Amino acid sequence: MRKIVIAGNWKMFKTQAESRAFLTGFLPHLEDTPSSREVVLCPPFTDLIVLSQSLHGSRVKLGAQNVHWEESGAYTGEIAANMLTEVGVRYVIIGHSERRQYFGETDATVNLRLKAAQKSGLTPILCVGETKQQRDAGHTESIIINQLKQGLVEIDQTNLIIAYEPIWAIGTGDTCESSEANRVIGLIRSQLTHPLVSIQYGGSVKPNNIDEIMAQPEIDGVLVGGASLEADSFARIVNYTII
Repeated sequence: MRKIVIAGNWKMFKTQAESRAFLTGFLPHLEDTPSSREVVLCPPFTDLIVLSQSLHGSRVKLGAQNVHWEESGAYTGEIAANMLTEVGVRYVIIGHSERRQYFGETDATVNLRLKAAQKSGLTPILCVGETKQQRDAGHTESIIINQLKQGLVEIDQTNLIIAYEPIWAIGTGDTCESSEANRVIGLIRSQLTHPLVSIQYGGSVKPNNIDEIMAQPEIDGVLVGGASLEADSFARIVNYTII
């Protein structure tokens, strides 16, 4: 059975004090959350130690927002996998569209990061998705298939999560229709060799659309941006209702 994974990507938001305040409001909401739902928080690097300490003994797992492919070296601004595992990180987001768009991430570097994450025992969350221009040109399928083909070379699919994030729906308020997200995620699944890979949807996920999204049979969770920054909002997403 595929695992349901609900992950919050805080991007470049929240100080350590704000992270602690978030947990004070958020953790009590998890008392009745089904145990089958994996809850993950991916804060900025400076918050990882604070969250690791505060989440000890809780059901929330810790994730990071990036990892370098080398174990050490002169890579200013990067972070190595063993630096993450040392503070209790279990998951890491790789290939997010913002990394691709603003920081020159390519399918080749994504593949290197995936390998480094898995070598250290981290579970990578591989992000794939198309731009509005690519979708309008009818290239959605070919773009995503190519991202998977290049990104997943020599990757262990038994330790992998994939997030379909249509770039045109990230932070825009425009959500991909749940049926269309389900179709594309089905396409992604058809390209995999392991049937139990969890595939998330990401892109303007909110409390008012989570139930519909999670009702889709191919969708195994969500990768949430802005709506994960408020405790009540993210709690509603984690505690979605099956319709």
